[in-house]
Amino acid sequence: MKHDSQDLVQLFEHCFADRYNTRLVGGGAEPIYLPADGENPMHRIVFTRDYFRSALHEIAHWCVAGAERRKMVDFGYWYAPDGRTAEQQAAFEQVEVKPQALEWLFCAAADHAFCVSLDNLSGETTDPAPFKRRVVEQVQSYLHVGIPERPACFIDALLNHYRPDGGLDPAAFTLDRL
Repeated sequence: MKHDSQDLVQLFEHCFADRYNTRLVGGGAEPIYLPADGENPMHRIVFTRDYFRSALHEIAHWCVAGAERRKMVDFGYWYAPDGRTAEQQAAFEQVEVKPQALEWLFCAAADHAFCVSLDNLSGETTDPAPFKRRVVEQVQSYLHVGIPERPACFIDALLNHYRPDGGLDPAAFTLDRL
């Protein structure tokens, strides 16, 4: 199956452009969220180049961000680049659990491979197991308690486009699958 990021742009537009005045934009050197301003009347989720997974990851961050955070560049989050200390990595992982859990659900809905991202290749080595467990627990919570409205809408759109006869099976989201 071909995974074209432009399909995600169109699916996102269909789901959210009118209601949330937000569009998904590819081609960025780095991912960033930009709220509407005097030059751009729509909020923009910019993903890296044309990378499918970058688009899904940035959509997941948008889905987690509340209304006030969606008024701030990059949702007002702190970000330390690759090369983080163990303490910085722990802070990074804390804010990444929900987005990466949603990204995994998006990947599954689109029949696309997923792996967690610690995003710290040149930083202090940390044990990835606790982070992976928290991502699995968050996915299972979403599947059993309920997926919030925005990500649920996008998951439905992905399923309809990529797997029209499919669904999400909680048994597919286990630690041994990461």
